[in-house]
Amino acid sequence: MDAAILLLVEDEEALHPVFEDALEDAGYGVIVATNGSDAIEALEEDVGRFKGIVTDIKLGAGPNGWDIAHRARVLAPAIPIVYMSGDSVVDWTAHGVPNSIILQKPFALAQLITAISQLINQAQSSPGVS
Repeated sequence: MDAAILLLVEDEEALHPVFEDALEDAGYGVIVATNGSDAIEALEEDVGRFKGIVTDIKLGAGPNGWDIAHRARVLAPAIPIVYMSGDSVVDWTAHGVPNSIILQKPFALAQLITAISQLINQAQSSPGVS
């Protein structure tokens, strides 16, 4: 069985190997986007290849994490979303998509693995979702 592929959206390049290694060690494949425009382009090319999205909220110029999640849900209504943020947690209830999780930075890598795994398992066990 192939690894479930996740889209990791993070503009801080120093964090890429940290998150990538943790997710890959947990059995996931990871495709990295360094900004919102690249993330949305990857989703529009083939949203079906992704089992979930892990995104920072603030990504510099262009679309932010909220925008990415909303576009992803238009393309794939049940796709799991985990947001990561240092300071936007209070905005989650207003801007976050339903059935998502937000992690306040800094967080333990185990929290990230638990969050995305929990959402993927919920999505796979929901009626009408393959």
